Amino acid sequence: MSAAAPAPAAPAPAGEPAPPSRWTRALQEITHARWLTTVLAVLLAVVVGSILIVATDEDVHEAAAEGVGPLLGAIVGSILGAYTSLFQGAVYNTTADNFISGIRPLTQSLVFATPLIAAGLGVAIAFRVGLFNIGGRGQMLVGAAFAGFASFHWHLPPVIHVVVAVGMGILGGAVWGGIAGLLKARTGAHEVIVTIMLNYIGYNLVGWLLTTPVLQQPGQINPKSPPPDANAILPPLLGSDFRLHWGFVVVVAATFFAWWLLERSSLGFRFRAVGINPSAARSAGISVERVYVYVMLLAGGYAGLAVSTQMLGTTPSGFTADVDSGIGFDAITVALLGRSTPWGTFGAGLLFGALKAGSYRMQGMEHIPLDIGLIVQSLIVLFLAAPPLVRALFRLPEPRDRRAERAARKAKEAAA
Repeated sequence: MSAAAPAPAAPAPAGEPAPPSRWTRALQEITHARWLTTVLAVLLAVVVGSILIVATDEDVHEAAAEGVGPLLGAIVGSILGAYTSLFQGAVYNTTADNFISGIRPLTQSLVFATPLIAAGLGVAIAFRVGLFNIGGRGQMLVGAAFAGFASFHWHLPPVIHVVVAVGMGILGGAVWGGIAGLLKARTGAHEVIVTIMLNYIGYNLVGWLLTTPVLQQPGQINPKSPPPDANAILPPLLGSDFRLHWGFVVVVAATFFAWWLLERSSLGFRFRAVGINPSAARSAGISVERVYVYVMLLAGGYAGLAVSTQMLGTTPSGFTADVDSGIGFDAITVALLGRSTPWGTFGAGLLFGALKAGSYRMQGMEHIPLDIGLIVQSLIVLFLAAPPLVRALFRLPEPRDRRAERAARKAKEAAA
C-alpha cells in the first residue's frame, strides 16, 4: 500500500502576507550579514585600484590617441595583466615549468603573512577588550632585542635554542605591552598615547643597544646585530628550496590558541565582558584593571612572536632598528579587516601577505608601482571604517544584531 501524500501547506490567513520562500529568506540572511560588508569593501578597493592601474599605465595613454576601440582594449589588457601578475606572484605561477616552481609564490605569500597574522592577533585581542593597541612597533622592537640576544649570545642545542629564542621574543614583547597595560590600569592613562610614546622609546632604546656590545655585531660600525646562531633559526617547512619556515605552523597554533582563549576560556569571557561594558563587568565582580594588564601582556607577546618569526625565519642575517618593516602598523589594518576575530585576522593576514607578494611581480612584469598595492590595502581599511558608506552604495539593509535577537527570543520564551 503506497504511502499517503504529504498534506499541502496551509494557506496564509486572510489579510496576512504569505511567508517568504526559502530563497528569499536566504537572500535576506546574506544582505543582513556583517561579512558581506567586508567582502564588498575589498571589492570596492580592487575597483579603485583598477582605476589607478589604468591611470598609471603608459600603454593606455598611448592608446587614447588611437580611438575608443584601442583605448578600451588597452584598459582591459592593463587590468587583466595587472591582476594576472598579482595572482601569479601570490598564488600560483602558471608560467612555471613544474608544480614545485608554480607554488613557490603561494609559499612566499605565507612567509609575508606569518608576522602579519601574529601581530594582527595582538591588536585584535586588545580590540576585544576595548583597547586600541598602537604599540605593535615598540613591542616588536623590544621583542627583537630579547630574541636577538638569546639567538646569538647563547649557544644551546638544536630545537631548544630556537624555542628559547622565540620564547624570549614573546617575553620581550609582553613586557613592553604590559607597561602600557599597567599604566592604563593604575593611572587611567589612555592606551593610545602610552603605546605611541612607547613606540618611540622602544625604537630609540633598541637603536642605542645596537651600538653597544649587547646587540651590535663585533667589528661592525653600523647599528646591526650579529646573525643568529644556526640552532636558533626556524627550519624550513618544505625544504631548502622554499623560504616558508616553521614559524607559519607556530602562528597557526597561536591563532587556534587565541580562538580558544576568547571563545572557550573563562579568561576570554572576562575579556569579552570588559570589552562590551567595563562598568557592568566591574559590577559583576570582574577586575577590569587586571584584565587590562593581562590583555596587553598577551597583545605584546603576540607582537614578540611576530618579530621572532620575522628575524629568525625570514631575515636570519641580523637585524636593525627597522626590523619591524612597518608590520606593527599593518597589524592594525589586518585586525580591522578580520573584525577582531582570531580566524578573521588569520584570513586578513593571508590576504595582505598575498597582496604584498603579488605586488612585486606586478611591478616587475607590468611596471606597476608597489604603491598601488599599499593604496589598495589602505582603501580596504577606509571602506571598512565606513560600513554605512558601503551599504549605501550597494543599497544594503542594516546588519542584524544576532545577540539582541537571541536575547529577545529568550525573553519571549521566558515570558510565555
